[in-house]
Amino acid sequence: MKARERNRSRVLVVDGYNVLNALGPPLELGGSLADARDALADRLEDYAGFSGQRVVLVFDAWLSDRKQRSQEDRGALTVVFTRKGETADHYIERFCDDCAQAVNDGRMELRVATSDNVEQTVVFGRGAVRISARELLFELEGARRIRQEHGAVGGRAGGTLADRLPEDVRRRLEEMRRGQ
Repeated sequence: MKARERNRSRVLVVDGYNVLNALGPPLELGGSLADARDALADRLEDYAGFSGQRVVLVFDAWLSDRKQRSQEDRGALTVVFTRKGETADHYIERFCDDCAQAVNDGRMELRVATSDNVEQTVVFGRGAVRISARELLFELEGARRIRQEHGAVGGRAGGTLADRLPEDVRRRLEEMRRGQ
């Protein structure tokens, strides 16, 4: 690998609702749309940390009353909710435009995950590599499997050091904590 490639930042921009649609309807499974968004954000946050790339997850507020764009930074993941009247596609296109110089100079690898054919063509024309929502889901699953196989603990649940200690060591540490 060339030094230039090693120093190149990697950014993945995800059309959130497009990927959720590829997963299937969350409401049919008894979940809410908010729960589905949170679950996707959690998966992408783990993936961002595992893969070493920055991930921007975009949900549009096209039909909502949200007057301003909101952004939540979660480590290497940024979750964006667009403002009323702004689609995720428009946000992603502007993001690609803002990154164009870094992409053209080879300082950044920019990928966009969407299954919208028109959007794929537009972002490709702006220098981004396009991947479908399904391809992204395969990548997420592959990363999860690799982490499992190598014993890497990710996510929020069950990821403590204590969970990985032998029972006798945990018991002794608990005794020490209680002063016994």
